[in-house]
Amino acid sequence: MIFYIKKFNELTTNELYVILQLRSEVFVIEQDCVYQDLDHKDQLAYHILGILDNQIVAYARIFKSGDYFLKPSIGRIVVKKELRKLKYGYKLVENSIQFIEKNLKENNILISAQSYLTKFYNSLGFIQISEEYLEDGIPHIKMLRT
Repeated sequence: MIFYIKKFNELTTNELYVILQLRSEVFVIEQDCVYQDLDHKDQLAYHILGILDNQIVAYARIFKSGDYFLKPSIGRIVVKKELRKLKYGYKLVENSIQFIEKNLKENNILISAQSYLTKFYNSLGFIQISEEYLEDGIPHIKMLRT
């Protein structure tokens, strides 16, 4: 898998379409969650695209400090369902962390993680810093990597 990071205005129309389709496929259909995905934050984010066989199969948004949380953050972390067993989620988050450390010159990263993924994020250096709360009807926790 090859990773590319682009700002919103660097995304092609086709890339944006595929990203939105992937996010909808996982967060709306698979997780049966009706929520407003188009939140006017995509324009502020860096978009990390995981490309395999010329197709976007993994994706996340990266925010610098103050654009989403007070600390840099990663969100909308998604991998096509049939490829998750290949551990591409780890590579996606690792590449996101590296981008934040190298390009944004930050080490503290805050995420709002779905609670069932706590062990996954723990393995990437994140620790739970909040009680569980509902976000769009799904249990989440805030996690911090320092």
